[in-house]
Amino acid sequence: MLRNILAVIVGIVVGMAINMALIQLNSLVLFPMPAGTDMSNPEQFNAYIASLPQTAFIVVILAHLSQSFVGALVAARLCQSHPMKLAMIVGTVALAGGIMAMGMIDGPSWLVIELPLYLVVAWIAGRIVISRKDGNHLTASEA
Repeated sequence: MLRNILAVIVGIVVGMAINMALIQLNSLVLFPMPAGTDMSNPEQFNAYIASLPQTAFIVVILAHLSQSFVGALVAARLCQSHPMKLAMIVGTVALAGGIMAMGMIDGPSWLVIELPLYLVVAWIAGRIVISRKDGNHLTASEA
């Protein structure tokens, strides 16, 4: 039980790190913020968001879905039991974060297409781990 809780926590943290790395790539390298922009100031940050081309949001979607996928993969891989359940917990937490972010940031309305995909990629991550674990249970005569 404790190992599963830790697996979820580690999955969430690793997923968040991936998300933030890709968002930083977007805002510092690919589409740099104007000098003096304060990300903690909602008006300045939303003005920056409004200035971005639509293609910048492809990286945003990739960051968000990577958070869900990688976090779910890590949790499912580290767990003691119930890899799919733990993968979906991480995907649900990522989805909740995505919904909260959409309420705070004035991104394009079409960005909502990513919301159901948080759970889809978490499910895929869970399936990958399950299929690998099932494959690892071959007996010596089957190998």
